[in-house]
Amino acid sequence: MDGPARLIEGLLRPEAHPERPGEIELRQTHVSYLLFTPDFVYKIKKPVDFGFLDFTTLEKRRFFCEEEVKLNRRLAPGAYLGVSQITEKGGAFFVDGPGKTVEYAVKMKRLDNGKCLSTLIASDRATPETLAQVARAIASFHLKARTDAHISGFGSIETIKGNTGENFSQTLPFIGKTLSERLHELIRDYTEGFLSFEAPLLHSRTKNGFIRDCHGDIHSEHVFIDGGVQIIDCIEFNERFRYSDVVADAAFLSMDLDFLNRHGLSTAFDDAYFHETGDYEGGRLMDFYRCYRAFVRGKVEGFKASEPEVKEAEKEASFLRAVYHFHLSGLYAAGGFRPMLLIVSGPSGTGKSTLAAEIAGHTGFVHLSSDAVRKELAGISPGERRKEPFGEGIYSEDFTERTYDELIRRASDLLEKGRSVLLDATFGKRKHLLRAREMAARKHVIVNTVECTARNSTIRERLRARLAEPGMAVSDADWDIFLRQKALFEQISGPHIVSWAEDPFPERVRNIFSAIFG
Repeated sequence: MDGPARLIEGLLRPEAHPERPGEIELRQTHVSYLLFTPDFVYKIKKPVDFGFLDFTTLEKRRFFCEEEVKLNRRLAPGAYLGVSQITEKGGAFFVDGPGKTVEYAVKMKRLDNGKCLSTLIASDRATPETLAQVARAIASFHLKARTDAHISGFGSIETIKGNTGENFSQTLPFIGKTLSERLHELIRDYTEGFLSFEAPLLHSRTKNGFIRDCHGDIHSEHVFIDGGVQIIDCIEFNERFRYSDVVADAAFLSMDLDFLNRHGLSTAFDDAYFHETGDYEGGRLMDFYRCYRAFVRGKVEGFKASEPEVKEAEKEASFLRAVYHFHLSGLYAAGGFRPMLLIVSGPSGTGKSTLAAEIAGHTGFVHLSSDAVRKELAGISPGERRKEPFGEGIYSEDFTERTYDELIRRASDLLEKGRSVLLDATFGKRKHLLRAREMAARKHVIVNTVECTARNSTIRERLRARLAEPGMAVSDADWDIFLRQKALFEQISGPHIVSWAEDPFPERVRNIFSAIFG
């Protein structure tokens, strides 16, 4: 067992900690080990050198632990408790214990994950006022943040061009994988054009003190609302990533809210931030920096998706996050965020609901299922089976019309609020698909259609297995219903993507992401 592994193994013993915790959990990032006890978090820097950070010596790790505590106390004073010494005595390791100091750790109060902004958003507990509260905290921080001639230099056109140029060169290997050549060129051309056209504005930002010592990594997983607002994990290891225009700092969270499909919250955040700072001229930079931040996140996720030590499931998730972040970056480059209506269609048994749920899970799209809406309208619980003759009862033509009307109405309301929506339904009649597309056209949103298909033998086996397990799916369709559906199914017209159920599922999802978001 090598040095770092032996040290971490030793610190997983309750006896290694002053408080003797009953439970210790280890998590890792590519640069840190994190030990979670019930009350504290100990963050130990790995002895790595990635060029943009260098933690290869004990002295450097001590220095950057102290920097991390000092800098993060600006936005999370109650969370950062200090720097702990990791000691060794008699072959055993201790936190702030006896023996020789062999390592250092940032000691933090363990924050309640239920108060984390990303958790509040996922559970629909984050409101516009929540984001206004966060915006006011960030605005107050930015107005007081340090600036000087050295810091201001990081806002120069040359420095920004260096940062963006690095991004475009580093993502060349991703073309044809996590982003298309067309999208890469679109974002690059937009960036270069913006830097040229808005050079006077960018110069004035540098001259007038808007380049400050910022946070550098404000996204929803770093924001906690517990009485007040605490924002953790600022970048301590590289000035270039932390010294920036204050708008670039705020744009990170604004972009992340769009990534989470909460554009209404993003708008509330932006409005409150600029109201608090009065920096309305800086608002002209918001799409540029959202574009930049989304592109950087796509790059980082792309790197993770290709790292050999990352587990396969994590690689797949990173690949999909990379594709979607590059898509967002392209939206900002093309004129600003726009929600999407994604229609996933096809007969029963083609796997459309499983596919729809997977896509929604990686994008945050609101998943509206015709099976769920139909049973809700009928006052039936989702898991209850309702065996009706084909075309009768809740599957009659009139009830089906009611179902599609309600499905499209709900999608319309959500799109109006800036939420992207995924419609999961058979769409066996062309008029229903046309109605959904016409609604989306009136809203001026992006529309994509996926048609799921499979061999009859595959569908028959899937339907048999699904009906054999109560509660496995909301749909009541069986083989006979599928045959009736197929006989009446009207060919999808207009542009659409075909998803073949015989392909391996991860490949199906990747292909759809590349086709829709690439």
